[in-house]
Amino acid sequence: MQKKGSVSTYLETLVSQTGKSEAEVMGLAVQTGLKQLWREHLLGRYLRGEITRDEAIQAVGIDWVELAELQHQAMMEDLAWALGE
Repeated sequence: MQKKGSVSTYLETLVSQTGKSEAEVMGLAVQTGLKQLWREHLLGRYLRGEITRDEAIQAVGIDWVELAELQHQAMMEDLAWALGE
C-alpha cells in the first residue's frame, strides 16, 4: 500500500507513469475536479428538493442518485439516533 503523499508527489508519479506532460495531468485534474464539484452540486440540489429525481438522474446518472439517496438516508438515521428519536 502506498503512503499518502503530497500533491507534487502525486503529480510527479502520474507524469512518469502515464507518459503525459505535467500540463496534461493538471488539465485532467482540473476537469475531473470540476465534474465532481458539479455532480455534488446537482445532487445537493436534488436532496434539497430544488430539482426532481428525474432531472438529477438525467444530469448525473441513476447510480449517483441512488448512492446519494442511500447516504442521505444513513445520515438521517444517524442523526435520529444521536437525538434519541
